[in-house]
Amino acid sequence: MDAKEIAQYEKLVLTPVGPLISRLAIPTVISMLTAMIYNLVDAFFVGQIGTSASAAIGIMVSIQGVFQAIGFMYGHGAGSLISRHLGKGDREAAHRYVSTSFVWAIGTTALISAAGIVFLDPFMRILGSTETILPYSRIYGFYMLISGPALAASCVLNNVMRYEGKAALAMVGLVSGGVINMVLDPILMFTLGMGIRGAGLSTAIAEYTSFVILLVMFLSGRTVSRLSLKAVSRRFSTIVDVIRNGIPSLVRQSLNSLAVMVLNLSAGPYGDAAIAAMTIVGRVSMVIAAVMIGIGQGLQPVAAYNYGAEKFRRVQQSVMFTWRLGEAIVLIGAIACFVWAGPIVSFFRDDPEVARIGIVAMRIQCVGLALAPITIVMSMVLQSVGKPREASVMAMMRNGLFYIPALLIAPRFLGLLGIQSAQAIADVIAFVTTAPFVVSFLRQTPNENRHAPIDDEYTRAKAA
Repeated sequence: MDAKEIAQYEKLVLTPVGPLISRLAIPTVISMLTAMIYNLVDAFFVGQIGTSASAAIGIMVSIQGVFQAIGFMYGHGAGSLISRHLGKGDREAAHRYVSTSFVWAIGTTALISAAGIVFLDPFMRILGSTETILPYSRIYGFYMLISGPALAASCVLNNVMRYEGKAALAMVGLVSGGVINMVLDPILMFTLGMGIRGAGLSTAIAEYTSFVILLVMFLSGRTVSRLSLKAVSRRFSTIVDVIRNGIPSLVRQSLNSLAVMVLNLSAGPYGDAAIAAMTIVGRVSMVIAAVMIGIGQGLQPVAAYNYGAEKFRRVQQSVMFTWRLGEAIVLIGAIACFVWAGPIVSFFRDDPEVARIGIVAMRIQCVGLALAPITIVMSMVLQSVGKPREASVMAMMRNGLFYIPALLIAPRFLGLLGIQSAQAIADVIAFVTTAPFVVSFLRQTPNENRHAPIDDEYTRAKAA
């Protein structure tokens, strides 16, 4: 056990769970909020070009979603396995999983990018480009496609670092890319007159910058697990293990994209104001949810490592602390949005009809948001401790199993109110359905911290 491994053990096993999870959650929350902000900034600057250019950005969100979904699948899958194996003292397995996932993420997304570039125009039309949008989506889409492998690989490296308890280092890579994108957008688009090509190039540069920074951290020995072509496994079972553990992340990302599409289709019959209002409410809700997800990501390395080290009581304590912390913060955000729903909606779009629809929707959604933390926490902890089947079910609940059917069924009985209340309905049902998973997990997890081989390794290393 070397110095990095000693430090990791002391951080993840010996540090009190409250300060530890809080410290790990802060960088992940900042990373998520930064990503959301720079996407909004990108859309703002492109919106200055025109409506068609702005629509092209909306279409490209689905492409980014594909690359992120693949990256999160490999990243969460590898990270969960790596943290548990490090908790058992198995360092070679950690090197094998990160190296194999890294190569597979680049290879998978490179094939998608190549196919997308070869069939660029048909691909853009399939995604919804009209003849007026196509000139912009063709340009912006090209840059999204060439940056796809970097985005997916960054997701792998970022999540592995988080699972090692190095969330602050991961934040540096992601935030650096976001800042570069926000700085380069106006320079390339307007100062250099590149228009939407400048926006696409700025995003591509930002993605590759984040990728290089994260890669350097691995190659310079800042992490416990190491990247090496020699460590890439030739056994198909290795990548199957990664994918099996990463499936909940793929499910979660895919259903988020599908839910947005169903929402727009369901709100369409009620006019553009309904779509605009639900889009605004969705974005505001995503900010609150992103904070909760960031807190949950602070839990994941603690749960995975301690589960591998057989510190089961510590895992239970970590879950309960994360739920209480997340509930408190989400509740504060939900109350604020409920009280100031009118000014918030009007800030994004000063239209009486949009405000009328959006205020009701936001206040109803705030009730549901207060119930969401336990579902998010349980999905993440189940994925972290190697229960991908249960984690996948949990990941499907909020925006899949319950939200999409609510969007399709509730308007038949409640009209527009059904659209406005669909997310809250899904959150209430998900909360009730989560209870058996919580009880089952607590019953199946031993209520004790056991002595494991890695404890002896740590004792010997400290004595030496």
